[in-house]
Amino acid sequence: MTKMMILTTPIVEGYTIKEYKGLVTAKNVRALNIIRDTMTSFRDFFGGRSGSYQEVMDSIQQEVIDEIIIEAEKVGANGIIGFRIDFENVGSKDKSLIMAFATGTAVVIEQK
Repeated sequence: MTKMMILTTPIVEGYTIKEYKGLVTAKNVRALNIIRDTMTSFRDFFGGRSGSYQEVMDSIQQEVIDEIIIEAEKVGANGIIGFRIDFENVGSKDKSLIMAFATGTAVVIEQK
């Protein structure tokens, strides 16, 4: 993987956007296991941080970033502007899923 600039802003100080390549997206949905859900229920009741959920979210976040970089490289971009990543809890009574969805605009960018 090459070095890809990933920015939440639409303008990059000291750089010129030479070409807009279009929207790039990446998504990841992961099932959570019953043990993790049970432990989180205890933490919800007593208070505290859920380290196991944070580990899952960190892993999903990195995978989504890696995937969006690949999508940008496919269209010949060396940067992504307007980057955003959202997490959603998707589930029902019996199953718990966590989803991450990332979007951005792939661009060709160069330093002034």
